[in-house]
Amino acid sequence: MTSESTTIRVTRQSREALRQISEATGKKQQDVVDAAVEAYRRQLLLDRANEAYAALRKDSAAWKSERAERAVWDATLSDGQEKD
Repeated sequence: MTSESTTIRVTRQSREALRQISEATGKKQQDVVDAAVEAYRRQLLLDRANEAYAALRKDSAAWKSERAERAVWDATLSDGQEKD
């Protein structure tokens, strides 16, 4: 699989940290950057989800509706099927 690449500017401090991580892990610097960006993307998604749930909890009617919907879904987990 071929991936396109581009050049970005980073501070010297970030460049040095990248070099150190690359040496410590034996991974290419590009792979380290890719992993860091993916980890940041996932963290941002979780942070935004947490913010959305916090806002939802502030609205008591909306939160009650959310809890009721969860209860319906939770019931599907106990449908009598045996777990492996």
